[in-house]
Amino acid sequence: MRAARSLLAVPANRLKMVEKALASDADAVFLDLEDAVAPDDKPSARKEVIGALRDLDWRGRPTLYRANALDTPYFYRDLIEVAEEAGDSLDAVMVPKVNRPEDLHVVATLLAQLELAAGLEPGRIRVEAQIESAEGLTNVDAIARATDRLEALHFGPGDFAASLRLPQTSIGVMDEWDEAYSGHRFHYAMQRIVVAARAAGVRVLDGPVADYGDEEGLRRSCLVARSLGFDGKWAIHPAQIGTVNEVFSPTEGEVEWAEKVLAAYEAANAAGSGSVSVEGQMVDAASIRMAQNTLDLAGAPEADQASS
Repeated sequence: MRAARSLLAVPANRLKMVEKALASDADAVFLDLEDAVAPDDKPSARKEVIGALRDLDWRGRPTLYRANALDTPYFYRDLIEVAEEAGDSLDAVMVPKVNRPEDLHVVATLLAQLELAAGLEPGRIRVEAQIESAEGLTNVDAIARATDRLEALHFGPGDFAASLRLPQTSIGVMDEWDEAYSGHRFHYAMQRIVVAARAAGVRVLDGPVADYGDEEGLRRSCLVARSLGFDGKWAIHPAQIGTVNEVFSPTEGEVEWAEKVLAAYEAANAAGSGSVSVEGQMVDAASIRMAQNTLDLAGAPEADQASS
């Protein structure tokens, strides 16, 4: 299954918004119990998550919700209530503000106990982790390997900026402070998260652009994330989905080039030649892997045939 390009966040306690999100073109959706729900509403919102997991049509998407952070008084009930009542309909839980591998060890241990108590297959409920702090980034390699349940890493640019005390006028886009720095201030953090994810064999997604009316800023943010190797990006409004899906999909030119590279490689192999050239460019093993990545991302039939 192709990695999600767009991940739409939706408040867990807004049923109409949840239904609209599930009817959208987003590749994936998650129900948010953290930032999108006021403290007094969090207990009742858990019941909304349970109902949405059990009763709504996710249209083939993995079912996912975001709990509150481990250092809050809400996390353990977020996990226990939802997993006990809807564990058989739950694919994964997203854990925000993961700072140490021990954080995920706690989550994995609790999930193992819940699965045993509910008679679920061990390891059924997966985990996704947000890297949102200086401590989390420092430990990201260990976090990425903390548990076999881990499915994905997510970059949280807003909380990360706060952790580093960076001035920022709008979450997720370059602003005047990037111009003062003469570069993109999150490149190091973003690339490090991607490297940790790839080394551990898990997916990796970039966080949101807060201003959902800034289409140009969103597109630029998507281009930066894709250029650094991210699989996709969050959306906080359905209006952002189209841009995210477009940028994280290969262009026709990219697909055409990849097909040419693989065809030339196969022809060279059939002829017993170790040298491959495409339109005047030498093609090596790295080129083949990049071409295959492009076709995998596009979901092209050639990709399935070449990998079979």
